[in-house]
This record gives sequence, structure tokens and C-alpha cells, in this order.
Amino acid sequence: MIEVLEQRNFPLSELRLLASPRSAGQTLSYAGEKLQVEAVQEDSFEGVDIALFSAGANTSKQYAPLAVRSHAVVVDNSSAYRMQEDVPLVVPEVNPHALSRHKGIIANPNCSTIQLVVVLHALRSLGLEEVVISTYQAVSGMGQTAIDALHRELESGFAAKESTLFPMASAPFYVPMAFNVLPQCDVFLENGYTKEEMKLVQESRKILEQPTLRVAPTAVRVPVVYGHSESVRVTFARPVSVEEVRVLLAQAEGVSLADRPEEGIWPHPRMVEGSGQTFVGRIRSDLFDERSVQFFIVADNLLKGAAYNAVQIAEELVKNDWLGKEH
Repeated sequence: MIEVLEQRNFPLSELRLLASPRSAGQTLSYAGEKLQVEAVQEDSFEGVDIALFSAGANTSKQYAPLAVRSHAVVVDNSSAYRMQEDVPLVVPEVNPHALSRHKGIIANPNCSTIQLVVVLHALRSLGLEEVVISTYQAVSGMGQTAIDALHRELESGFAAKESTLFPMASAPFYVPMAFNVLPQCDVFLENGYTKEEMKLVQESRKILEQPTLRVAPTAVRVPVVYGHSESVRVTFARPVSVEEVRVLLAQAEGVSLADRPEEGIWPHPRMVEGSGQTFVGRIRSDLFDERSVQFFIVADNLLKGAAYNAVQIAEELVKNDWLGKEH
């Protein structure tokens, strides 16, 4: 987030860095200055206009109300408030208008949802009816612990020991991530889907404002460090051509077409590292249904899937003067 603020030359007069007491005292760089990290306190948000939260749901539940009480607008990257009815869930390319309704807290969606809805929104004029999606999610979505565990496993090859346990959400036994594909992201729910899969359903419906959109998800973890990939099949209200889809995506804000397979050009995780764009390619008609089109989406899950989207939200707040009001 700090890097994105600097890269995008965000208009700020002061940057205040807050963290848990164990991180207090560290220094981080911003625009050539060394800034000291402070331990978050109840009064830490006095004089703050925008508070970017990315410290987990429990921290957000504890401190976001305090920030709002101090008249800051919170942009929260956790799952704490995403499905709360009076909290906007925002992807700026898709539903920036929702920001005008905020009551002090704005939720940043799940990383997999963000890149999906950027593409779906571009195709809404064709009439979205059903989305079938399989994800190929990078381990960085589970945090630094998972990145470190994958590196240890790769270094030890097929001889990986239980000391390099990959931090699965609820696996009762050792499942290696290196040289493997794991069909579980987050914990399983009673309906047989994982929490990550249901986020794709519920968050997409909320952001697109289509509460009955049919979404059939399968979320999979792959041994990639950065960049989530998604294989998507969309069924529209009428027959649709590949060319129609390409034209709409080429014009869409935040979307980059990478769709020249005959030249070996299609989206992949190494292509998108460090980019705030959502890349889409492998666009093709369904073999049996003229109303359906399939494609492949890839985005940097730490940027467009998190930090970049959060800063874009903050930019919209400033641009539209949606700050400084009492909540």
C-alpha cells in the first residue's frame, strides 16, 4: 500500500504508519523520507482523513469503529465488513457510485472477486446470466508464512518433510504444495463449498448489484507465489460472438487484452506481477452453447487484488469530495 501511494503520487500531507506494538519503532521509506511505525492506540486516528486497514478481520473490528468516530473514512482490506448491508463493497472500475453511500467504512473485496468483476462488468451489456469459475490461486494469498513454506518445499524437492508443513486452513494431515495442486482455499462450509468459493458468489452479486446471478465456483491453490488465475465460462442472455467480447474488453477500464494465442500471447502470473491491470485472454466460444464464452483472467493478487484497489478507492473519495463528513 505504501509503495502504491508513492507510485500514484497520492495527494497527502501526512502519512501515519500504525501497527501492533511488536512492529512499533521500525522505519519504512516513503517519498525519500524515513517514517517510524507507531503502535496503534485508541486516539491514533485523530486528524486522519483516510485509514487504510490491512491487518486482519479482528483488528478491523476493533479499530475501524474508533477511526470512524474520529471522522476518518476506513478502507478495509479484511473480510470483516464486506457483506454488511450498509458497507459499500467497491471496485472503482465497477461500482464507484457505491462510495457515495458510505457511513465511514468501505470494504475492499476479496482478491479473486476483484479481478473477476472487473471483466464481468465490462460485459454487462450482453446480459450476464451465469458464471462458472475455477481459480488457480497463488500462495501469497495466504500470507508470508505460506510463501516461506512453499520456498522450503521447493528447495527440498520431493523429499519435503513435515517440518515444512504448508499452512492449509484445515487439513488434518500434511499436504505438500510444491509440485502439487490443492483444491482447497480457506475452510470448508456445510454446503461442501469453501469460504473462498462462497466469497466469489456473494461478493460478485453485491458488487455487480445482481443478487440472483448464478455463480458456480471452484477455488484451487497452486504453487505460484504471486498472481491469481481464473478460468471462466460466462453465459449471456443472447447469442454472443468472440469479437463482441473482445471489443468490449479492449475498451474496458482496468482491463488489458492478452489474446493472441497464435503468437503465444495469453495471460499468466509472471506477466502480471507488479501491475494493477487485470489481464484477460484465451477468449473463445463455448463448443455447445452459442450464448456462452470462455476466457482466462490473471491479476496480481497483492496489487489489483488488494493494495492497488484500496488506493484507487481512496483516490475516488478524494476526487469526489466524499471525505470530511460526520458519520
